[in-house]
Amino acid sequence: MKGLAGDRRSLANMADATNADHILAEARPARPGVITLARHGEPALSRKIIFNAHAYGEWWARYEVGGLKAGQTPPESLVETCRQASVVIASTRRRSIETAQAVCGGRAFATDPLFVEAPLPPPPWPSWIRMKPSHLGFFARFWWWFFNNHGGLETRAQAELRSDRAADLLIDLAAGGQDVLVLAHGFFNWMVARSLRKKGALQLVDEGHAYWSIKRFTLA
Repeated sequence: MKGLAGDRRSLANMADATNADHILAEARPARPGVITLARHGEPALSRKIIFNAHAYGEWWARYEVGGLKAGQTPPESLVETCRQASVVIASTRRRSIETAQAVCGGRAFATDPLFVEAPLPPPPWPSWIRMKPSHLGFFARFWWWFFNNHGGLETRAQAELRSDRAADLLIDLAAGGQDVLVLAHGFFNWMVARSLRKKGALQLVDEGHAYWSIKRFTLA
């Protein structure tokens, strides 16, 4: 009789374990979500100008608060990515929000300052050095990245911590089975992509740094 009772208890325990495994299996997502980082569309502020580093700082300040150039149409592939996404996030910058509005149509999306662009303080150059915004922007980023020229704004180290926090948020969302689309900024997207790779995410697509371009990841 003891043996029969023990067998019954063992069978009951096995049944409980089987039920628990079944519940856990149902709770797990069928697959992890996909993370897509997209750069905003082309801003309205003209780049057809040549100026010195100080004037570049003023130009960048206007760039940061400005919106998109009129008449743009987002790529259909990006619009389709938005349709498939469970979560859509824009930064709090106007050019990012207008990009999300263009891509999402009337669909609601979240905004988060976690995804704003890393700052671009002008390099400490004499006023006689004059360049186009694209060239000055390159050197401003170089001075910020390698020489800690932050002008009292966010430092590289602080931006790297922020990109790690952004990557953690995206990984948590994707681990729950949600496809996530972020509509933000070129360089900070690159930093987030770097953090995602560091944390083990697998990069599927890299379209570079052009307006509307994407980087896509899945969890390994």
